[in-house]
Amino acid sequence: MKDLLEYLVKSLVENPEGVVITEEESGEDVEFKISVDKDDMGRIIGKQGKIARAIRVVMRSAATKAGKKVNVEIIEKE
Repeated sequence: MKDLLEYLVKSLVENPEGVVITEEESGEDVEFKISVDKDDMGRIIGKQGKIARAIRVVMRSAATKAGKKVNVEIIEKE
């Protein structure tokens, strides 16, 4: 699942090297945290959060197929 998320995010941003994705798994719950450069933050979130919502929908459907629950969080790079 992390590979799918990484592919989606890196194809949206201008600086794919600046993408950092961390994965925390506990039981059947998986949490992904996406960190991108400040310039690419708008590309990941999209207008009114539409792109972020679409990423979450794709990840939820992939997780359901794997029998997991997923949460995707977008955080600002420090």
